[in-house]
Order: sequence, then structure tokens, then C-alpha cells
Amino acid sequence: METITTLNVTEIEPRFRHPIIFEQFDSLEAGDSFIISIDHDPKPLYYQLIAERGNIFSWEYLASGPENWQVKIERTKPEEAEATIGEIVASDYRKAQVFKKFGIDFCCGGKKTVSEVCNRKGIDISEVKQQLAAMDGDQGSPSQNYQSWELDFLCDYIVSTHHRYVKDTLPFLSEISAKVARVHGYSHPEVVVAANAFAGVAADLSAHLLKEEKVLFPYIKQLVAAKRENSALPQAPFGEVSNPIQMMEAEHEHAGEDMSEIRTVTNNFTAPDDACTSYRILYKMLQEFESDLHQHIHLENNILFSKAVELEKTWNN
Repeated sequence: METITTLNVTEIEPRFRHPIIFEQFDSLEAGDSFIISIDHDPKPLYYQLIAERGNIFSWEYLASGPENWQVKIERTKPEEAEATIGEIVASDYRKAQVFKKFGIDFCCGGKKTVSEVCNRKGIDISEVKQQLAAMDGDQGSPSQNYQSWELDFLCDYIVSTHHRYVKDTLPFLSEISAKVARVHGYSHPEVVVAANAFAGVAADLSAHLLKEEKVLFPYIKQLVAAKRENSALPQAPFGEVSNPIQMMEAEHEHAGEDMSEIRTVTNNFTAPDDACTSYRILYKMLQEFESDLHQHIHLENNILFSKAVELEKTWNN
């Protein structure tokens, strides 16, 4: 039987904790794991791992406080035969509706496989695959063939469509969520939780969009221009394009989890019988915001980012 190392993080000086954990992770072979034991939720470590190593690990809570937290971290084996959820949706966006029906995240969790997610969530994988296969028999075509778009055009489309939507929607949604929490929070405490979570989403996305528009997207457009003009690659202050992309994907995952929390506490955006007009408008807009965010993140994670990494590698060779 495999012996799994347990790191008691509380015994490590704080400034050395993350370097030691990363050293332990880097020493793992694919399929190996270790456990960290700590006195608080180590979720910030999860985001740092995503940002610096990419989505090459699984994260399983074995104990969830309040005084003792244990997480099993496994270096995952590369999936060779099965396409990821993101790849499936990237090839045919209509299939996103199947994943949404089963509560499967196709944007932030797009790098996982159908088998992996179904096994973890206890979903009948045969039913999911049957409904996905039914889409293959449908002669209809996806509404937009994003895969065929040039990356510079896709960058502009994301900014003019999804970034603009976020910027236009955040102020009003932030205001109305705070108002509903203030007026109805006593009798419906879930709206306070939702308002606090959305405030975090608003702050994080505002900074996130700026980094994409000022740093990452301009570089991707320069990559496209270099290929088109057969010129040298542009010099980037961040090294390879995969470095900022990993950070953007970690931030996407964080935003997705916050919106998932909002959906959960609001019972799938279901307003109570005594909800006023503002209350109902809030829930409708939150649902629309989440839907747009899913499409937004899908276009970036599963199409734009993966193609930008491949373009840079091809041009370097």
C-alpha cells in the first residue's frame, strides 16, 4: 500500500510554508500525492498552485475545520484518450447546455474530463455521454464558429461584447445587491451572503479585465501580427504567454466559485414569495450575469488561451 506523506504546515515557519509545499509537489510523479495539515482553509494555496503550475493536480478536502484542515494534493496523470470538457464545448458550443443541465462547469472547470467530474460529483456518466452523443446526430450547427476566428478578432470580440457587458452591469448590480441586502437581509440572510460574494466578484473582475486589456490581449494580437507578417516574436516582460494565462485562469476559477456560491445560497436564483420588484430584478440579473460569465470564460480558457499558447510555441520553433 502506498504511504502518503503528510506535511503538518503549522510546524513550518510561515514564510517557508509555500516554498516547502511547492517543493513537495514538484517532487511528485504523476499519480502520486501528499497531504497537508493546517489550522485554516488553505484555499489561497490552491489558487497559487493553479497560477504557478497550471491545472495539473487534484485537490481533495479530507477535513474541513474548524480547527483542523487536511487536503490531499495529487499530481494528476495526463489524460490521453478522453477529451476535456473545455475541448468538447470548444468544438461545439451547443454541448454547453448538456453540461449546464447536469451542473457541470464547462468554463472554469473546462480542463477536467467528463469522467473525472462525473465520478467526483456522483453523476451518471452514461446519461451525460448519451445526451452529448445526441448532439452529434443533430445536423444543426453552433451559432458561432469561434474556433475559426483569428485570435486578434476574438480578442476584440471578447472586449467589445463580454468585457463591455461586465463594465456596464457591475455598477447597477453592485448597487441593487447592496440595497436588497440592506432592506431584506434580516428576514433573508442569504441575500447578505450573496451581496458580499458579488462585491468580491465585482472588485476582482474590474482588476482582471484591466490586466487582459492592457497586457495579455495586446501581446496575443502582436503574436498574430508577427505570424501574419512573418516577423520576429514580440518581447514580453512576462516571459512565455502561458505565465499570465495561468494567472488569468486562476482568477477565472475564483470568480466562477464565487458565482457558484451565489447560485447555491439563492436556491438557483429563486426569489421567495415575499420578494419585492428589486429583489426579483436582482436574481434575474445575477442569473444573466452568471450565464454571460460562463460564455466569456469559455471563450478565453478553452479557445483564446489554448490557441495563443500553441501559436507562440509554433512561432518559436
